[in-house]
Amino acid sequence: MSQDKIYIKNKKAYFEYHVLDKYVAGIQLLGTEIKSIRQGKANINDAFCSFINGQLYVRNLHISEYSFGSFYNHEAKRDRVLLLNKKELKKLLTKGEERGFTIIPLALFISERGFAKLEIALAQGKKDFDKRETMKERDSKRELDRVMKS
Repeated sequence: MSQDKIYIKNKKAYFEYHVLDKYVAGIQLLGTEIKSIRQGKANINDAFCSFINGQLYVRNLHISEYSFGSFYNHEAKRDRVLLLNKKELKKLLTKGEERGFTIIPLALFISERGFAKLEIALAQGKKDFDKRETMKERDSKRELDRVMKS
């Protein structure tokens, strides 16, 4: 069974945050949601994770409605449960409550077994001068690559 590789990235994540730890979590989805993800119709740029009643939820994850779905279609921006081990949840809960730390999604992909997975990260927000520094590093690397090719 060969299927196209679905890998939807959060392009703003590395620019806005310092990524400290990464985890791969499963997502509890409805049938039409997984079909939309397999079509590549998801957006995780505005998404974030938060704890509600001891469970980790991903919020503002936009999965477009399935084009062939009937009245069974899902809501585009509903909260979805993330599936992690208790040990990982406890670690994220204690670190996430500290000031300045947040849990953000980095990528949404389909695993080899056909399950939708979300790569999440424990991150710390960058200040404006950090963002400028990132832009300078990227520009200097691009300039160096240009010089090396010619």
